[in-house]
Amino acid sequence: MSDNSGKFVWYEWMGADLAVAVDFYRHVVGWTLAETGMAGFPYQIASVGGYGVGGMLQTPPEAKGTPPCWTGYVYVDNVDAAVETLKAAGGSAMRPPMDIPNVGRMAIVADPQGAPFALFKDAGGDPPPAPPPETAGLVGWRELHTHDGKAAFDLYASQFGWKEDRQFDMGPMGVYRIFDIGGQQGGMMSKAPEGPGPCWLYYFIVEAADAANVRVTAKGGKILHGPHEVPGGMWATQCADPEGAMFGLVAAKK
Repeated sequence: MSDNSGKFVWYEWMGADLAVAVDFYRHVVGWTLAETGMAGFPYQIASVGGYGVGGMLQTPPEAKGTPPCWTGYVYVDNVDAAVETLKAAGGSAMRPPMDIPNVGRMAIVADPQGAPFALFKDAGGDPPPAPPPETAGLVGWRELHTHDGKAAFDLYASQFGWKEDRQFDMGPMGVYRIFDIGGQQGGMMSKAPEGPGPCWLYYFIVEAADAANVRVTAKGGKILHGPHEVPGGMWATQCADPEGAMFGLVAAKK
């Protein structure tokens, strides 16, 4: 079993205008972005100090109608088996397992409450080690907004071995559950009824919240909430890019 099993190891943006998105995230997050050079398939790799954080692509014809979004990839040791196990627990396969030549095998799935994510195994057997977790440009937090936070946690714990680290009582908003898998953390909560459907939100690390928020709006994005101080002394902001894809920013200082 890989040390990365059950962890998020890749993040992927998909939308209508790849050039605008590349310019936006380069400016806001500070990534280095480079084209892979795959013939007939424009795909940009976002990296920090040479370490690949994620990819960006234009919505392909077979995914037409899918709203612009970020998708997180969870590492598993057997993609096909993980898909079947998830389906048996009430999840679904949105795109069945497929090979990406010289990269790995993946599938796009949804949990039983409808939140999409991906399953992935690297063709090389294991992704390279990441930089220190506080490095700007990495994903510093992963957050699931869903109908039933307790049921969602139980599902992911059974599928991927995630452990509950602690809980926060948010009053009328319910319980916020922090999960941990091998030192990688995130949270889960029951979403507000007026919010979007069940989804994952990924927070990119920046050095300062206020300065990053200025960069978001300067490039045509929107600040949806924040920055708010969160446990641990960090500042978190929820945003939307120029096409409306939601993402988050997290910083050690406001």
